[in-house]
Amino acid sequence: MNLKSIVAALALASLCAASAHAETAKPLTFVERLAQAGSPLTVRPQGFSGPGAAILSEAIEASRYVLVGESHFSREIPAFTTNVCRLMAPGGLTAMVVEIGPEAAGVVNARLRAPNREQQISDFMRAHPDAMAFLNGRDEGQTAADCAGVAGPDFKLWGLDQEFFGVSGYLFEQMLAAGPGPLARAQIKALAEQERAATQAALASGSPFDLFLLKVTDTTLDQAATAIDQDGGARAKALFAALRETRAIYQGSRTRTGDSNGRRARLMKRTLATHFDEAPQARLLMKFGAYHLYKGYNPLGQRDLGNFVAEHADGEGVKSLNLIVAGAKGALGGYAGVGRPVTVHNFDATTGKDSDWCKDVMLARPSDTPPGDWFLVDLRQLRGADLEALTPEWRALIRGYDLAVVAPELSASTVLGARDAP
Repeated sequence: MNLKSIVAALALASLCAASAHAETAKPLTFVERLAQAGSPLTVRPQGFSGPGAAILSEAIEASRYVLVGESHFSREIPAFTTNVCRLMAPGGLTAMVVEIGPEAAGVVNARLRAPNREQQISDFMRAHPDAMAFLNGRDEGQTAADCAGVAGPDFKLWGLDQEFFGVSGYLFEQMLAAGPGPLARAQIKALAEQERAATQAALASGSPFDLFLLKVTDTTLDQAATAIDQDGGARAKALFAALRETRAIYQGSRTRTGDSNGRRARLMKRTLATHFDEAPQARLLMKFGAYHLYKGYNPLGQRDLGNFVAEHADGEGVKSLNLIVAGAKGALGGYAGVGRPVTVHNFDATTGKDSDWCKDVMLARPSDTPPGDWFLVDLRQLRGADLEALTPEWRALIRGYDLAVVAPELSASTVLGARDAP
């Protein structure tokens, strides 16, 4: 056998051996693939560290828009977001975009840098129960203030959502302060009287359905609208339109008619589009409930804000980062009634029988991971042709987010200005 024949035989033998190995190699389980895509992440007040910190920092630095999809009313996720803000600030940070209405955001912005900020927000909430969601939370407010401190004097909150269902009294105050004509003023004052009585009833019962926004009739609002259109002025008209849009969204959700989720998403997109027109080079940190920030269709079947921003970034030729943050177990705060402290809901995603992506992530953590470390999964590594073999939850998550971060345990936040139940 000549040298050429020997080389060919050896090559064939090697190929056969490789093929035999490929046939017998056991494919990785999904949990094993998660472990390969995952990295421990240490989260402390001073910042991020550990193997996951480099992945997170690099992705944030490369992005104009960083979107944090969260579970509401924990203490830990706002603190996590503060660290994200600190990473973004050196490269410029225009605004933090949040899940409250524009008028509520104005209230927070006016108090954001005050030394007695918490007391001012508490006083506002006691005067206007349920006029604001989320940013009346102690930890959410601290994150906003910390971001303002590191991002500079021009930093603001942008509120995109409808206002909260206790906002009517504050809106009427703002309408009257805008100097409407006599016809509009009379109608607004009459509505404000009704609102004060409704708020007292809602505080006594705890039920948001006793609030003015959900008790007033369309006929009453139509009558007021006629007067406001006549001599209310631009500011009063805009505020009244915001009140009616907020009411329509909550009424649709309450009666399960129409498309309240879609209407809400479209409102937020329009409001953000206006901000983009006014500040086309803005660099943004966005923090919303996780369903709002999926790319593509979210689990509710909506193309929501996360998809809108991702497409906007593509059109600009810049990057966005969609990041979901959740907890494996612990406690979260929940709505407990008009003007009331939060109720605390305990949860444990690791022990349930049903599929849960946080449970899968915790199973994928290496056994030597320090108990207090979070775990970051680079979902971009899991995108491939085999997605259809995964659960619907995982398919949506991998397509909808770029990074997933799971805290080992969350604890419930508290709200400012809450009253004890009568």
